[in-house]
Amino acid sequence: MGNYREEHDLLGFKNVPSEAYYGIQTVRALENFNISGEPISNFPFLIKALGYVKKATALANREFNILSGDKTEAIVKACDEIIDGGFLDQFPVDAIQGGAGTSVNMNANEVIANRALELFGKEKGDYLHIHPNNHINLSQSTNDVYPTALRLAIVWKLERLKDSLKVLHVALKEKSEEFKDVLKMGRTQLQDAVPMTLGHEFGAWALMVEDDLRELEEKISILYTINMGATAIGTGITAPKGYAKVVTKHLAKLTNLPLTLAPDLYRATQDPSDFIEISSFLRKSALKVSKICNDLRLLSSGPRAGLGEINLPPMQPGSSIMPGKVNPVIPEVVTQVAFEVAGNDLTIAMAGEAGQLELNVMEPIMAYKLFTSINHYTKVLQILRDRCIVGITANRERLRAMVENSIGLVTALVPVIGYEACNAIAKKAQESGGSVYQIVLDEGHLSQEALDKLLSIESMF
Repeated sequence: MGNYREEHDLLGFKNVPSEAYYGIQTVRALENFNISGEPISNFPFLIKALGYVKKATALANREFNILSGDKTEAIVKACDEIIDGGFLDQFPVDAIQGGAGTSVNMNANEVIANRALELFGKEKGDYLHIHPNNHINLSQSTNDVYPTALRLAIVWKLERLKDSLKVLHVALKEKSEEFKDVLKMGRTQLQDAVPMTLGHEFGAWALMVEDDLRELEEKISILYTINMGATAIGTGITAPKGYAKVVTKHLAKLTNLPLTLAPDLYRATQDPSDFIEISSFLRKSALKVSKICNDLRLLSSGPRAGLGEINLPPMQPGSSIMPGKVNPVIPEVVTQVAFEVAGNDLTIAMAGEAGQLELNVMEPIMAYKLFTSINHYTKVLQILRDRCIVGITANRERLRAMVENSIGLVTALVPVIGYEACNAIAKKAQESGGSVYQIVLDEGHLSQEALDKLLSIESMF
């Protein structure tokens, strides 16, 4: 056959590249699902998770004496190589696929089987000795392997997201402290409201991110409940009695995660609501950060014809035609990622609804969109912190002048000179274009010393 070896399955025979560790079912998946152009190898945490799941199942099968010691040893070694990042290029199946993840599971079964055969001193494809289904998939089904691997991969990805949220939170908190003495006008409905500090503004954003950090810890914990041992629909058919608890124990020990077996395997096999909940959190968090970025764009608008309260670090020239223009490109890209996360969330919600009876076959698109959302959101948070937040400066003099010239300033004077007098001052300032600060002084409502004291950071907050 030259550069190919022949393999067979239920549907017949296929040529498989002779050097490939994957087999016939992977070849069929490559023919059927040329859709996204993103192979599952683009998500190495998923491949690592599959390695752990298959290693745990091999150890459990050995414990039940249904897998020989020498086969177990070869399978475990092959799994360890995959866990360590090996053979990524042997996972070419498209992330979007039919079959409820069967192509992913069989891709893993075939790669592990053929690598174990090599370690066993046999040729690739010599499945008489180690078989993808009979040995690698022993006591399993795609329906427990795939969702369990997804949960592990998502946990590891969310830990990285948590790191990105942490550094963003710290950066915002540090800016809050840096700007705690910078007086500015607060705004509601884009109109002047009352004075505040720039530190208050950044502090509120820091707390918004801190809330997400706390919630993320809770969301990660729901992923620790797995359905290994459920096999096809929750019955545990083809697995030894007690297998589910044993394989869960092995997987928890291998991954050092507090994994527990789902109390009802029928429910766990058909219900992907945990993935929907994770996606919903991502949407909420991303839209909150997008709101922060929209505020940054407003506050930095100008530099002369806008608010111009803060300066974002310049990242690149902003126009091919307008000299000197610099755009807020980092907040812009954050908002676009937030839009993507929100769109992915809708896809995940619809996929969660679309499952029928004992299995949700739409989990591949849920996995793809979840992985994409987490990956992009994690990266863009780090970019936001590194290339925007830490370099922000305040235009202190402009901020102070805007406070003194704002009609909203009069609200701070109500407790001292009364509502009616403040109303008259506001009306006069509006009609004349003068500043509240100067009118108060000119009309003798307060001395400059008293007015400055009233508008000091110490007195106002």
